Amino acid sequence: MSSHPIFTAGFRTLFPLACLAGLALPLFWVLIFTGAVSTGLTFAIPPLHWHAHEMFFGFGMAALGGFLLTATKNWVGVRGWHGGPLVLLAAAWLLDRFALGIGAGWPPALFWPATLLFQVAIVAMLMHTLLKQRLEGSDNFFFWIALPLFVLAKVLLLREATYSVGWAMALALFRFAFLIMLERTQVQFMRHAFRVDIRRDPALDMPIKWLAITLAFVEWLPAPLGGLGELVLAFLLLERFCYWHPFKAFTRLDIGIMYFGYLMIVAQLIVSGIGRFTELPWVGTVGVHLFTVGVMGTILPAMIVRISKGHTGRDVVFEHVDKAVLWIMIAGLIARVVAPQIHPAGYMMWLHLAATCWLLGFVILLWRYLPFLFAPRVDGKAH
Repeated sequence: MSSHPIFTAGFRTLFPLACLAGLALPLFWVLIFTGAVSTGLTFAIPPLHWHAHEMFFGFGMAALGGFLLTATKNWVGVRGWHGGPLVLLAAAWLLDRFALGIGAGWPPALFWPATLLFQVAIVAMLMHTLLKQRLEGSDNFFFWIALPLFVLAKVLLLREATYSVGWAMALALFRFAFLIMLERTQVQFMRHAFRVDIRRDPALDMPIKWLAITLAFVEWLPAPLGGLGELVLAFLLLERFCYWHPFKAFTRLDIGIMYFGYLMIVAQLIVSGIGRFTELPWVGTVGVHLFTVGVMGTILPAMIVRISKGHTGRDVVFEHVDKAVLWIMIAGLIARVVAPQIHPAGYMMWLHLAATCWLLGFVILLWRYLPFLFAPRVDGKAH
């Protein structure tokens, strides 16, 4: 089994799991939240906490982990994890879902290893890969700070007394990872698509990275200081955005969607930063969902398309159905964040519509790309 193509690279193993989580978890939560279904599951944590955990450490970590397992091996120039370790990683991800869904009565000695195994394993695998690279001249040392913090964020989120600290840390760490992803991939994308180079200025890029990783501890800071940090980071990101040829990027949906996700990071920082100074009259948790739906829900599907094509030997071309998925995910963001502000009375309807968009988008992705991931590369290469 471990020699099957699905276990020859990290993205092949984890992207199908991310798609399954993306199509099922938001809809399942909305059905529970709106009272449409009565689940017999004995959640290990309160249902709202379960939802936050699963969006970050179920869906998000499967997709981000698939990207990082693929990217780090390319950064370092090694074969990358394959075979048995990926079989065990997939099993650990499933065990985590099982433990969170029905683990209410489990003793701590069983629950904690079951729920932490996947997160600890993927962090260890990524750090083991990065060990093979000398840090001189590279900013990969940031991952030596961020990766262990993902484990801490998960533990804090799972404990009721530290839940708010945990989800804030998780959001900040995912935000940091997405900023690194965008910073590195957009150079290649813009050069290939438009023959232009986007600005890479260490005097701007390094403060962005340091501030982004520092904001993982925002809940330990005085609210005004944390809010100021988020607003400063938003300003720095906007300044850099101006040098990234946005008008060119938005002429192509496959490139523009990454810039759209970048702007959603800025929007999330502004909403969160202002919210630490004064309470804003939003309908629903706008700050959180600007990130989970606006950033993760737009960038990750696009990356799944790119990597699933490019790393299986195919041309990276977004066909009509791929572009349709991106529009569906943008519609989900409008339904989840924008529409409730315009028509609050329809809040429950908007939740169902947003979850349906995720269901449809990830069903299409799974239908489209599972055959690619289950088959050998079309160019004859081994991996």
